[in-house]
Amino acid sequence: MPSTQTKSGKPDLFFDYHTPFDADETGHFGSYGGRYAPEMLIPSLEALDDAYSEAVRDPQFQNEFFYHLATYAGRPTPLYYAENLTKKLGGGKIYLKNEGLNLTGAHKITHCIGQALIARRMGKKRLIADTGAGQHGKAVATIAAKFGFECTVYMGATDVARQRPNVFWMERLGAKVVPVEFGNKTLKDAVNAAMKDWITNPDAHFLLGSTVGPHPYPSMNRDFQSVVGMEVRDQISKAEGKLPDYLIACVGGGSNAMGLFYRFLNDETVQMIGVEAGGRGTGKLGDHAARFAGGRVGVAEGYKSVFLQDESGNIASSHSVSAGLDYPGIGPQLAYLKEKGRIEVVAVTDAAVLEAFKLVVSTEGIIPALESTHAIAHAVALAPKLAKDQVIVVNVSGSGDKDIFIIAEALGDDKWRTFLRKTVASYDAQK
Repeated sequence: MPSTQTKSGKPDLFFDYHTPFDADETGHFGSYGGRYAPEMLIPSLEALDDAYSEAVRDPQFQNEFFYHLATYAGRPTPLYYAENLTKKLGGGKIYLKNEGLNLTGAHKITHCIGQALIARRMGKKRLIADTGAGQHGKAVATIAAKFGFECTVYMGATDVARQRPNVFWMERLGAKVVPVEFGNKTLKDAVNAAMKDWITNPDAHFLLGSTVGPHPYPSMNRDFQSVVGMEVRDQISKAEGKLPDYLIACVGGGSNAMGLFYRFLNDETVQMIGVEAGGRGTGKLGDHAARFAGGRVGVAEGYKSVFLQDESGNIASSHSVSAGLDYPGIGPQLAYLKEKGRIEVVAVTDAAVLEAFKLVVSTEGIIPALESTHAIAHAVALAPKLAKDQVIVVNVSGSGDKDIFIIAEALGDDKWRTFLRKTVASYDAQK
């Protein structure tokens, strides 16, 4: 989407979009957000804020961003009418925004392109990243290869073990993948390790992977990802002649949810639902990652939001069948939207996710990421309650190819286990 000319002759900038729920100039969404960072990081954050503020007013930057989305990332992604699933459920229409068809298999490539262009504009030579499920890390490694950056990706050791395919591809792309062995060895620990690297190496760019962290990251990544909602507005208007009644997205940090929701926040008729990881159930801390079911307001990793915390106020352990939704915090704008009643947030259990996964694969031939399947699971529960002319759009934020080890184990696939045993035995025999 190149910039166009308005009647005034000024460029029509994609990034010149605002809602009543935006951050103030200090990066606060109401009481959430802000910049709670070590003093050594403040100059880097201020420089990033200045560079981004300048870039989004530059039509040339916008044109280059959309050029790479169209010719490299594969945008726009399709909005698919899930006719079989809709008929089976017998209620409202379900559309799937298939972000898994982006290059690298998820929505993550979009904000990675945007941040890489900012980093190049700032003269940076190295990218630092955190990753959970590996989709963000893979996207950063891909962009580093394309634009010629050095790249280091921090990943919790637990996630390295359960997302080995993405680790393999990150390393092939030239990234150094560093397993994080402290804490719970998951995403929050990877974020902490990446920020420590940035503190000691301010000449690098920290390519944060969601709408979290200190200002300007929540607003910057939201703006880049809002391409998703922009595409959906156009696609659903052409398909149905109206805006959707419901938007549903899974919620970890919040990049795919804010990407879908943001361009609809000014449309009061559109209801928005974020779906958290209910894990084994929300009754016990450590069994889930549902921040609004068991969390409270706190400050961590550079921003103020809702976090899962123990009795002492420390960040608590969390659980999800998906590697990308076990993050114990949530993006500050989503916390603010929930507080203001603009969005609803629900939790879906691992068991419901696996049932929804089997259903959508068998009815539509689409293999969604386990993160995205949380959103599908809620749509499956909601659709039968709606009239047939009501419309749900679900953001399928990524492909499930990366989850083959988790899914095969969760479904108890004996053929897969036999294959793995034979493969390991074959490798051992070759030593």
